[in-house]
Amino acid sequence: RQSSVIIKNTKLLFKKLLRKRSKEMLQSLDLQSSFIYSLVNLGLSENIASLLWVPLPIIAVVVGAFLGVLVVVWLERKISAGVQQRIGPEYAGPLGFLQPVADGIKLLVKEDIIPAKGDPILFTLGPAIVVIPIFLAYTVIPFGENLIVANLNIGIFFWIAISSVAPIGLLMAGYGSNNKYAFIGGLRAVAQSISYEIPLALCVLAITLMTNDLSTVEIVEKQGTFGFLSWNIWRQPIGFIAFLIAALAEC
Repeated sequence: RQSSVIIKNTKLLFKKLLRKRSKEMLQSLDLQSSFIYSLVNLGLSENIASLLWVPLPIIAVVVGAFLGVLVVVWLERKISAGVQQRIGPEYAGPLGFLQPVADGIKLLVKEDIIPAKGDPILFTLGPAIVVIPIFLAYTVIPFGENLIVANLNIGIFFWIAISSVAPIGLLMAGYGSNNKYAFIGGLRAVAQSISYEIPLALCVLAITLMTNDLSTVEIVEKQGTFGFLSWNIWRQPIGFIAFLIAALAEC
């Protein structure tokens, strides 16, 4: 009986030490405090240093999203080229890494053509409604301690809701062209997007039920109890695989 009490107390002490260690690690990653402290040491006042910190999370989200798109597009083209026994992007930058930048510049300078019998408002707003929710979804993703644009208590609900707006833009673009083939293509794209968003949402909601919280920051912090072993991947391996497949298929 005494040995069981000793083992129980040892486990409790071990858990307390792990929680203390994870809390110290999170505090050491507090970028906001480190940034403000470094500027104060340079001679700036604390208020000015705090104001300079405000746009940094937004800039980090935009830059992170932009670089993420570059890497994903480059990987997609390189992997597709390897599957098809082609070289793929090679000349634009080292290993063709700047090819997505060249494609983006090409799309920006291309002539804006609107079908003669199409609806110019719907045809123009459609792509914008598809792109804007993607960037808004990044606002609730914590990239680090205090490195988040909006720490919402309903962050997961906001992410699911804002991601569900993109199919409306696809439908608007197809309908606004006033072409039956484009409209059928838009309906197909909407059906595909919705069919993959349902398992995506279910996988994410399963994590919220396990953590009993809708805040993305709280979900991340609750994974720091036992370090790598407390990640939700191990608690929901099937959900992680389903989420990964659905996310790749929707892209």
